[in-house]
Amino acid sequence: MQTRYYDNISDKLKDYFAVLSPEFPEWLHEYIDTPEMQRIGNISMDCGCDYTDLFPKHPWHSNLDHSVGVALIIWHFTKDKKQTLAGLFHDIATPVFKHCIDFMNGDYEHQESTEERTKLIIQNSNAIMSLLARDQITLEEVSDYKIYPIADNDSPKLAADRFEYNFCCGYIIHPIWTLDDLRECYNDVTILKNEDGIPELGFKHLKIAEKYIHILRNLWPWWINDEERTSMQFFADMCASMNNLGYLSIDDLYTLPESEVVKKFKTCGNPYLEESFKKFENATKCYRTDAPVSGKYCVNIKGKRRYVNPLVQENNLFSRVYDLSKQAQKDIDDYMKIPIDGYTYLDFEFTPIKPKKEKTFIKR
Repeated sequence: MQTRYYDNISDKLKDYFAVLSPEFPEWLHEYIDTPEMQRIGNISMDCGCDYTDLFPKHPWHSNLDHSVGVALIIWHFTKDKKQTLAGLFHDIATPVFKHCIDFMNGDYEHQESTEERTKLIIQNSNAIMSLLARDQITLEEVSDYKIYPIADNDSPKLAADRFEYNFCCGYIIHPIWTLDDLRECYNDVTILKNEDGIPELGFKHLKIAEKYIHILRNLWPWWINDEERTSMQFFADMCASMNNLGYLSIDDLYTLPESEVVKKFKTCGNPYLEESFKKFENATKCYRTDAPVSGKYCVNIKGKRRYVNPLVQENNLFSRVYDLSKQAQKDIDDYMKIPIDGYTYLDFEFTPIKPKKEKTFIKR
């Protein structure tokens, strides 16, 4: 008998999930345990940062853990199966190293280029489609979580996806939350109508919204720091180089575990790629410069600024926390001023391998 995902997770993760939804819906287990969802349990939320000494070691937290958290938030606030499943499936098409592949596709500011496979993966899953048919839910009702504003909306509004990764990354990967602080903030959240009359998660009390932002100000810089952006671009260049030489297919990025792709980097048979990845693994410092540096792995990458500016409705107050609180305004402004321009480099040389030029046949 297959062991359930939930039975194998840590007590810390169970405690965290219990905050998001005191009731873990029994019906959700079967969907979580499908092969397509289990695949993303082999993908880290930290976009490849687990594989280099540029970052301190931290507990593994998978994309599946994140997706379950998103589903629990949606279930807690809506009790709607369709919306909950759309949230659960929202990252089912996530490739290895997560947003690094968006970097490979040139989408380092929006980081949405890999989402197009979501519907196809669900549609091709016999296990998921069978469960949906049993529950009388159509593919279209769960294959695009963007149709549900509680699940997803435009940044910097607050939705389940954005809410969850601000919690999990700050609770497990880069600890800034205590469980009590997390619980206090979460339990103050409700569904409000935003400026456009659309449902949106927001806070009941300004004081709690201020606390939420003040804690998160310590997390947001991690996602745009020089080390993060440089390492993500390195993975993008490494995957592209492996693909251009025929060692790694695009489909491999969506089917293999991260650990297997890392093994390919180390044993592909190309000395240049193998040695470059070894140097990346052992790198401990990233450098910043105003101009390109030759003889180094030097890149000029911006990245995506991830933050939230949630609604607050308390008595006669109704606005974004940025407009109601000088402290929240300062916290957000200080984050937005962090520079992400210029060049960064690692102390070794690596030039991505370009695809071979196609042969030109001349008609005679």
